[in-house]
Amino acid sequence: MEVVLHYRPWQKDPAVLQKITEEALKEFPLRKLPSFRPWFPSHSCELPFKPKRRPPIISAEEAEQVKQHLAIPETICGSLIYDCTEGLQEFHSDLKAGKHIQEEYGKISSSSLGKQSANASMKLRRSWSVSVPSSNLKDKIFPPSRELQNILENLKLHAFYRARWIIEPSTFNNQTLEDIWVKLNRMIKHNELPSCNATIRRCEDQIWVFCDILYCEYVGSNLREKLNLGGIMNLFVHRHGVIYSL
Repeated sequence: MEVVLHYRPWQKDPAVLQKITEEALKEFPLRKLPSFRPWFPSHSCELPFKPKRRPPIISAEEAEQVKQHLAIPETICGSLIYDCTEGLQEFHSDLKAGKHIQEEYGKISSSSLGKQSANASMKLRRSWSVSVPSSNLKDKIFPPSRELQNILENLKLHAFYRARWIIEPSTFNNQTLEDIWVKLNRMIKHNELPSCNATIRRCEDQIWVFCDILYCEYVGSNLREKLNLGGIMNLFVHRHGVIYSL
């Protein structure tokens, strides 16, 4: 048998190499496994574990009752007659009861009308308004101006990137925030602002109008004209801040 021994350059002692080779060629020792001996007596018929209590004893009478209960079909249980109108006056043919119900209904309706009129006087405080896509504005929308195109190229922004116009107190032009919000909802309802959704920030006294950058100039000029806004409106883009003003 030929043996090839690989060793490191600094291990050149023949005695050490011979000893390593002899140790490698020795047969591995085999250890005889001990025979398995269970930790409980396996020759007896009794189980090593016993329940603490005896199993319950059921008498023959109880077993018969259980059999009879299981023999009852489910259809009988589901066909029990239940009158859900029992005790409800409006389902009975008593005339006095009918008059009583009409009187009670009249009281309830009058009170509910009073509450509705009181609630109608309160303004609807919506926080979001979303436009529906419309194809009628394609002829009115022009491509972005050269100035805006240069800004998009410098910032590497896509034309369909979302931006927001900020309507703040400096642009209100003697109007209240709620008045502008009502007009804006009307514009969005009539699809005058393409791809827009708006939110009112009452805590900051601002309105944010989100739109695609492709339509931002059209949306901004339309907002200024229809909402009668003054001052400077800023176009804000996430992570870039204000990139354009109108």
